[in-house]
Amino acid sequence: MVLHKKTVSLVALFLLLLVISSNYVLYHSSFGLQSLPADLTGVIVGSILDLSLVAPLLFLAWQRKFSVKYFVVLMATGLIAARFVIPSEYLASFQSVMWLGVGIEGVLILFELSLLFMLVKNVPPILKRVKSSSLPLLFSFSRAMNEKFPKQTFIHILCSEMLMFYYAFGMWKKKPSDEANTFTLYKRSSFVTFQIMIIHAIVIETLGLHWLLHNTSIILSVVLLILNIYSIIFFIGDIQALRLNPLQVEDDRIYISFGLAKRMEISFKDIEEIVEDTHILQHKIPNTTIEFIARDFEKVYPDLLLTLKSPIEATLFMGIKKKYQQVAIRVDDPHAFKKIVKERLKKNKQNM
Repeated sequence: MVLHKKTVSLVALFLLLLVISSNYVLYHSSFGLQSLPADLTGVIVGSILDLSLVAPLLFLAWQRKFSVKYFVVLMATGLIAARFVIPSEYLASFQSVMWLGVGIEGVLILFELSLLFMLVKNVPPILKRVKSSSLPLLFSFSRAMNEKFPKQTFIHILCSEMLMFYYAFGMWKKKPSDEANTFTLYKRSSFVTFQIMIIHAIVIETLGLHWLLHNTSIILSVVLLILNIYSIIFFIGDIQALRLNPLQVEDDRIYISFGLAKRMEISFKDIEEIVEDTHILQHKIPNTTIEFIARDFEKVYPDLLLTLKSPIEATLFMGIKKKYQQVAIRVDDPHAFKKIVKERLKKNKQNM
């Protein structure tokens, strides 16, 4: 079933790219322009439907989720994209439809700005709540935001970006926790070194590509420059978040995160069993398993696998939520970690 869903998702992505690229080629290549009929009305209508209806549906199928609000946003985005894909001289008879997309996006932007105003208004009490919490910052901040703004996707994405910039620029003086119940995830690997190498590669690529493209396409060079700067900030923030948020074992639960990419809160009462069998751990991990493993050039395996009684939600990049049935974990002190997890699990089962 999981394989079938993954196949459908990949097919949807392929068709999405095909729809967008074919419409672009149709109006921006000599072959496409030669193929256009004398009466362009039907072709233009077809392209508008492709970009505002077919492409959004394929995108939702690729992401495997659907909501009316999300669909409306994608439709409006498709109509705006059509203004750039289809030459303006062909759109003279369809200006009202194009402006509809702009109008919908404008309303949505005003709505998101109102949410942003509410966020700014609530920042002081949120920060006060975070400072008074004993939880790792990634979890205390997320919990405070969920209490104030439940089910507000835009706010959660914005807060994810705020955390990235905060870790990248505001956490250099802070030292990692060295408490007995905390465990780092990256010291047995060259993961951080690998991330630093990627940052260096992006810097070199940015300088080279920006210089090459500046005289050819200023817009493309600026876009790539912005994306590369964002990537560098993300990797720096990710390294800092990984260093400063070790796995934390409390009396009733585990708080585990891997940089900014993923985090999860696991209650001991939700754990079905702990798998330590080397033969099982070295097999291919299924898609229903989330990994908290620092990987570099060497092939590594988890120290243990937590099988859950029912799927538990994890928070991924940009605040995306997804549920998992198993949790694969690799820490720098596996013996101490296994010991404390078993003790806490046994204690919680006795108290139930």
